[in-house]
Amino acid sequence: MAAFRNIKSITQISKLFNNAVSNRTVIPANTVLAIRNLSTTKCLGGLMEFFDDEKNWGVNEVKTGKSWSIDELRIKSNSDLHKLWFVLLKERNMLLTMEEESKEETRLFPSPERIDKVEVSMDNLEAVVKERNKAYFELETGETGERKVEEIMGPFGLPVQHEQEEYLIPKHMNAEWQKKHVHDVDNADVKKFVRLYKEKEMREKRQQQTRDFNHVIGLLKRFPDMDMEALKAKYPDVDIDKAKRSRKCRGHFVPK
Repeated sequence: MAAFRNIKSITQISKLFNNAVSNRTVIPANTVLAIRNLSTTKCLGGLMEFFDDEKNWGVNEVKTGKSWSIDELRIKSNSDLHKLWFVLLKERNMLLTMEEESKEETRLFPSPERIDKVEVSMDNLEAVVKERNKAYFELETGETGERKVEEIMGPFGLPVQHEQEEYLIPKHMNAEWQKKHVHDVDNADVKKFVRLYKEKEMREKRQQQTRDFNHVIGLLKRFPDMDMEALKAKYPDVDIDKAKRSRKCRGHFVPK
């Protein structure tokens, strides 16, 4: 049994244990093995983790990388995505704390785009997780696994998307559901709002069509030999032939 003392490598330990098992050797419980402990990073776990690194205090700019893209997250395992989510959540909490601290101290928050990068990364990560859940449920059950969405009439007389939920009480008996989802769309005020809202939509649509038409005229004026098929695909609502016949398209001179 003295062979088990003063062992320096895990390979030697494995060999000795295998020999002991094959030879049915009994290893005493008081045998001490010189095995190096597992090394881990220091876990702070204090309130200072809500604050940025001290070297970034008072600086005007903090250099950071880009946000995580969907393609980069798709090659990660579920375990890695789970860990990354909490890393991003912790980073977002820290940035929001530092932003609030900067407001209280009436000074500029350095590199505020860091919050946007973290939020974009979290949105992309959530999208990847939804993709995997949807693929799994479609493979196992033939359904997406997500809550069904129906279109209902909102309080302003406009259609809104509503995620279906389970209720213990039927709709016609549930006063709380009736109060939240059933609205009087025949009200005169609601009808007036819908009419003005549709007028605004039509006006914005006409203005956008005018802007696109003038933009196409400018393109034809500067690049008369451009690909017309690509131009029609880019601006399907613009009459290209009418734009060609426009006086603005010919410029400020009269050809001889």
